[in-house]
Amino acid sequence: MSLSPRFMDALRSRLSLSEIVGRRVKLTRAGREFKGCCPFHNEKTPSFYVNDDKQFFHCFGCGAHGDVIGFTMRLENLSFPEAVEALAVEAGMEIPKPSPQDAARARQERDLHALVEETTLFFEENLRRRGNEDALGYLRGRGLREETISGFRLGFAPADGGSLRAHLLKKGFRDEEMIESGVLHVSTRGEAPYAFFRDRIIFPVADRRGRVVAFGGRVMPDHLRPPSRSGHKPPKYINSSETPLFHKGEMLYGLAQARQAAGENHPVLVVEGYLDVIACHQAGFRGAVAPLGTALTEEQIMALWGMIPGREKVPVLCFDGDEAGRRAATRAASRILPLLGPDRSVKISFLPEGQDPDTLILSQGTKAFESVLGGAMGLADFIWSGLQAGRSVDTPEARAGLARDLEAEALKIADRSVQEYYLRSFRDRVREAFFAFRSSKNGRTPSVGLSVRRPAFAGERLRGAILVATILNHPEIFDAVEEDFCGLEWDDPGLSRLYGAVLSCLHTNPGLDRARLQGHLTGAGLENEMGRVLCEAVYNHAGFARPKAEREDALEGWRETLLSVRAQGMGQEIRNAKRALSGEFSMENESRLIALQKMAGKKEN
Repeated sequence: MSLSPRFMDALRSRLSLSEIVGRRVKLTRAGREFKGCCPFHNEKTPSFYVNDDKQFFHCFGCGAHGDVIGFTMRLENLSFPEAVEALAVEAGMEIPKPSPQDAARARQERDLHALVEETTLFFEENLRRRGNEDALGYLRGRGLREETISGFRLGFAPADGGSLRAHLLKKGFRDEEMIESGVLHVSTRGEAPYAFFRDRIIFPVADRRGRVVAFGGRVMPDHLRPPSRSGHKPPKYINSSETPLFHKGEMLYGLAQARQAAGENHPVLVVEGYLDVIACHQAGFRGAVAPLGTALTEEQIMALWGMIPGREKVPVLCFDGDEAGRRAATRAASRILPLLGPDRSVKISFLPEGQDPDTLILSQGTKAFESVLGGAMGLADFIWSGLQAGRSVDTPEARAGLARDLEAEALKIADRSVQEYYLRSFRDRVREAFFAFRSSKNGRTPSVGLSVRRPAFAGERLRGAILVATILNHPEIFDAVEEDFCGLEWDDPGLSRLYGAVLSCLHTNPGLDRARLQGHLTGAGLENEMGRVLCEAVYNHAGFARPKAEREDALEGWRETLLSVRAQGMGQEIRNAKRALSGEFSMENESRLIALQKMAGKKEN
């Protein structure tokens, strides 16, 4: 959307920011401003201020800041064009159209929206008409409550092909518009256009703003419809064809409801069909959406991330538990990999075989579905589990083959930083798998498998936990890494206490073995701190830190992790230096940035 500054200034000037905000936040006057509790984070003492003169809001608690458009975007989970359009309607302003062609297209879309809305009302009313009790009874038999049926605007298309056309003609719509909107199809026999949806339960498909733009239709079960004279068995589901309002690859069923739920911090999840979305929503999983009969497209994946307002954007994709469901998950993973970015991924879960969310919730309740979502695995875990399943790692050649296939997957990721972390994670897993094989050959119990439990640490803290855990289990490498280990700092208090105690023990008592070192720390009251780092959740990311890993593997893994820590720290320093230079251009700031970049270049070389 390209709008002139003049129009934007006029829009802001017509709106009272305090009035817009005051509809959602209880405001009280504070001098020339208003204050209230921030709607973007939980607080009991007001730190959120609104200034009508300067036309901005600011929260001193979480840092949220912006104007009336930014407030509307953030609170309503709208895109910039959508927020501008909504506010323009409220201000009584018409958004300027850049060309006559755009104006004509907008008029056409308004007419088609009106036609599709009238069609939706027709289907809704038809569901309640005498003679269609079987259709309404079918929906109730699937466990849908009255408010759910009304909320999703479910309807029923009559069996004849002419009643919808007759109704729309009376409302003033033309055949050409009905055909263009997809509710009628042209007859190949030279007869009048006929209704595309006949004798079907109707699921209206709404856009992001909640406007119906298309329909899905489910055929009535065999026992509720007369047998076909020709023996033809109609498809179970059909969807509207592409229209000026509807592009199947860009739409998600349930998007409007899920986007609102996501704005209220409900998790976003993707299921397969219309009834799955509705059953999830009714059971409290209000962030559920579904593609419209196709595999997830790139546009739909981006839409999923776009509807999640927080920093971490990780929707859960639910697949059938059979082989077909796993193949579908593999295809989805392959399509998602190139789009990954920092804090932007997916999790994958599998339903019990033979179940879908609709039947699972209906037969076993919400706890059963919560368990499915709770077992969702990260994308890296899913790729690893698929590629290593049934493969041997008992030879260097086998290890190399697995590593090659994993690397090929990681290299699909366009974002270089995410790609590098995937490569590093896969290398660690291959090393761990090889260690487990060697342990089993030596009569030890291997401790390898897919773990989806979250570690107590994440990011830099996780790497710190790995470094400390490796020293705790392999104090014999301390002499080789002492200088590097002594220079580390951590902002996690528990990890910092444990780190300091490890240093003190090994300096005071050189040559301590694992058992004696950990015994000293337990005696010092650090048993809980050790438990946080000496656990499967950490070992799953660093097999070399395990007690039974070889010394060489532990030393190599420790050094690789240290390089990662330093690279992360150097990157943060460079980002800080760039921000300082952009805020204040000076020789000192410029020299510091150049020096840091040179240091980073030397480390890479």
